[in-house]
Amino acid sequence: LSRLVEAVAGQPLDQILQQRIFDPLGMTDTGFQVRPDQRARLAALYSAHDGGIVLEERPDEEASFVRPVTLFSGGGGLVSTAGDYLRFAEAVRRKGELDGARILGRRTVELMTMNHLPGNVGLTAMGQPTFSETSMDGIGFGLGFSVVLDPATTKAACSVGEHAWGGVASTAFWIDPVEDIVAVFMTQVLPSSTYPIRRELRALVYQALID
Repeated sequence: LSRLVEAVAGQPLDQILQQRIFDPLGMTDTGFQVRPDQRARLAALYSAHDGGIVLEERPDEEASFVRPVTLFSGGGGLVSTAGDYLRFAEAVRRKGELDGARILGRRTVELMTMNHLPGNVGLTAMGQPTFSETSMDGIGFGLGFSVVLDPATTKAACSVGEHAWGGVASTAFWIDPVEDIVAVFMTQVLPSSTYPIRRELRALVYQALID
């Protein structure tokens, strides 16, 4: 899909994202590669091993985001900060607009956050996750997001229509259109099934809602 976008736009994917998303939203720390002046801010990655935590990837010259990029993948490969990610998520919550900059139309965002699986089935009807800390019961999938279909079936604090996704290092974000909230959580632990961080985080966030 990213190659198709490049062919239609006549530009490489990194330039398309920079001009149409990152610059308009003020996402100054997001891209496919960490610049030399940013390397001191690059986080290390850790993994669970024999009951402890070990260093998996150092934030140095050998880190994957420091080396030259040979493929601009639309499915993964960006490096960013919690602040930049929050600006993107907030733009999605606001139906494609933030601080006067519009990156998507309202109807486009609504289409992206609907369940697009055949027959409106959930993800578990298509297969079972092999690494997720939680099941995908009650959850469908849109155009880039998981979408909550039935909160009771998920057995987690959430709302109908909530759209979300997580990363391999236990990171997570979600947008709840019912409660009108955005949550972005960043951490550095591989794999995402190491500890039920996301489920506990959800419980804390929703317990804090009082009206």
